[in-house]
Amino acid sequence: MKATGRVVVFGSLNIDLFLEVPSLPGPGQTIIATGAQKQFGGKGANQAVAAARQGTAVAMVGAVGDDVDGRRYREHLAQEGIAIDAITVVAGVATGSAHICVDPQGENQIAVDPGANARLKGAALARALPGAAVLLAQLECPLPEVVSALQLAAASGVRAILNAAPATGHFPWGTVAIDTVIVNEHECRECFAHTPAAMARWSETERRVFFSGLRIGQLIITQGAEPTLYLNPETVRSIPAHPVQPRDTVGAGDMFAGALAAELVAGRDWPSALRYANVAAALSTLELGAQTAMPRRAAVEAAMR
Repeated sequence: MKATGRVVVFGSLNIDLFLEVPSLPGPGQTIIATGAQKQFGGKGANQAVAAARQGTAVAMVGAVGDDVDGRRYREHLAQEGIAIDAITVVAGVATGSAHICVDPQGENQIAVDPGANARLKGAALARALPGAAVLLAQLECPLPEVVSALQLAAASGVRAILNAAPATGHFPWGTVAIDTVIVNEHECRECFAHTPAAMARWSETERRVFFSGLRIGQLIITQGAEPTLYLNPETVRSIPAHPVQPRDTVGAGDMFAGALAAELVAGRDWPSALRYANVAAALSTLELGAQTAMPRRAAVEAAMR
C-alpha cells in the first residue's frame, strides 16, 4: 500500500494509572487493587500511536506540561516515529492524567484530570496541516477548540474524522462539515438520541435527512463483540467483529479509530478498512493497557489471514 499523505491527530495526551481490581467500585466503596501500572495514554496520543504502528506517517497536535511526564511523553512519541513539532509545552501546568480501574472481565471506570490538555488551541493544527490527508480528532480537549480544528481542516480541504468520545450532548452538529464520525453504541445514544438498531432500520429518506442536517458524510458505530455498523445517506453495512476473549478493553476504540484512519490514507475501500480496524481493535484487548497493547500491522494482517 502507498500512503498519499499523513494522519494528523488533534487531541489529548495523558499519563494513565491502571489499577487492576476484583470488581469496579460502587458509590462510596473502596476497592483494594491487585495490581497497578503507569502508562502513556490519552485518546489523542493513543490514536496517533495506533495509526503509526500500521506504518502510516503521523503527526500529533496536543499539549503537555513542562514537567517530567511531558518531556517523557514527547520522547516516547518520537520513538514511535510520530512528528511532535506541533505539541505545545504549557508552562506551570501538569501533563494530563487518567486513573483507570479494570475488572477481571475487562470492563473499566475512568476519571481524567485534563491538565495541559485544557490549554490546547485549535489554531495549533495549522502547524501540522501541510501534507495532511486525514485529521483525526476526539472530544477529550476543549470542545470549542476541537470545533475550531475541524473548521480549519474543512477550510484546508483535509478529510476530517471525529471520534465523538467522550460523548457529549453539546456538540454543535451542523456547524461544520465532517467526513466521518465514529461512536460506540453508548455514545451513539448520547450524541444522537437513537439506538444503533433503530438507525440501521431507517429508510434512505430518513438517512438523508439525518446526514444532511448534521453535515456528516458517514457514521460508524462500533458495538464491542457485535458487528460494526457503517451508515451513509445511501446505504447501511454490517461488518463482523473479530472474536477474542478480552482482558482489557481500554484503548480498543482508539485502536479502531487510528487503524481506520491509517487504512483510509492508504487508499482502502470502506469494507476493507472497517474489517481491518475491527481486527486491530480486537487484538488490542488481549493485553492490559492502551498503547502497550496496540498491535502492529504484521500482527493484524496475520490475524486477518
